[in-house]
Amino acid sequence: MPSVPEAFTPPPRVLLGPGPSQVAPSVLRALSLPTIGHLDPAFLGVLDQVRAMLREVVGTSNELTMPMSGTGSLGMETCIVNLVEPGDRVLVGINGVFGQRLAEVARRAGAEVVTAECTWGRALDVDSLARAAAGRSFKLLCIVHAETSTGALTPIAPFRELADRLGALLLVDAVTSLGGVPVDMDAVGADALYSGTQKCLSCPPGLSPVSFSPRAMQVVAQRKLPAQSWYVDLGLIAKYWGGERLYHHTAPINMIYALHEALRLALNEGLSLRYARHRQVSHALGVGLEALGLRLLVPASERLPPLMLVEIPAGVDDARVRRHLLERDNVEIGGGLGPLKGKAWRIGLMGESCTANSVSTVLAALRDALISEGHRAPDDPVAAAQAQLR
Repeated sequence: MPSVPEAFTPPPRVLLGPGPSQVAPSVLRALSLPTIGHLDPAFLGVLDQVRAMLREVVGTSNELTMPMSGTGSLGMETCIVNLVEPGDRVLVGINGVFGQRLAEVARRAGAEVVTAECTWGRALDVDSLARAAAGRSFKLLCIVHAETSTGALTPIAPFRELADRLGALLLVDAVTSLGGVPVDMDAVGADALYSGTQKCLSCPPGLSPVSFSPRAMQVVAQRKLPAQSWYVDLGLIAKYWGGERLYHHTAPINMIYALHEALRLALNEGLSLRYARHRQVSHALGVGLEALGLRLLVPASERLPPLMLVEIPAGVDDARVRRHLLERDNVEIGGGLGPLKGKAWRIGLMGESCTANSVSTVLAALRDALISEGHRAPDDPVAAAQAQLR
């Protein structure tokens, strides 16, 4: 008979990659609270509070605002599968991996997908999407607010006007922006939005907040065919989150506890102060990285504060540096994706990970790792960053 493994104890990592981020002790404690039934009146009260807090963080009054039982990719599936029917025309702006994923999900839903390919590491260009549309009408216009593969931040508001010209709903990927930079869904005119809990909300991965405007819900209600996925069919699951409380699937109860606490922490901090913290700490990290002699690949005006894309110097081995950081300093950063694989690092300062101590820790660790690769820093990166933080 095989032996039973010992209980797992995770190493004490400092999570400074593209996600997940550090989780606050009170959120971890919430995860360990006693599980109760998903139809227990006490738990239903927690659901209502989660929805109300999510609306505040998202910046919306949308009635259908709730976390889906799955990671951010399930939020993407939820939006596409409910809003798109076979034959619908969908326009997707692509400036990284997650724009590509949006296009692929729409294709699998039977859409006629038109893409506008923009420069990786830059914000989406509304004129490029308009040219790709070529005067045609569309059911859906899809953009990535914060492209996780590059750290580029795209303003949402200019795409509302384009969506109106195309007769389209506006769908926004806010996976790496929600809780770290303003989203303001109603103010910018987004019709549907999805995110993830493991980035700037600093909750463990496993839930995907979504929000649908009344106009988007009208499209859902008028579908000719049922959504191709029973699991994410909003016509069904909304009846559990709404007043009817009809059973759909067993909610991930303890994850909802954790999200409840993570949202409480965000709102207690104050959203404007939270966004300022991400801007200030990210700026200090950028100054420190430049003191190391490293180049930031996204222009400052288009840079996502919670996630920074850094060019790997010539002659420096990507995997060896990241292994050095993980094994010697317990620091995790991310590698590049797609054409940036082996050419860039992604350093995340999201939610609980966005602290002055995180900046000093990753800069000191990177300095040592780069020295082992023969790369010498022109200045002291930690001192340069600390001067900014002071």
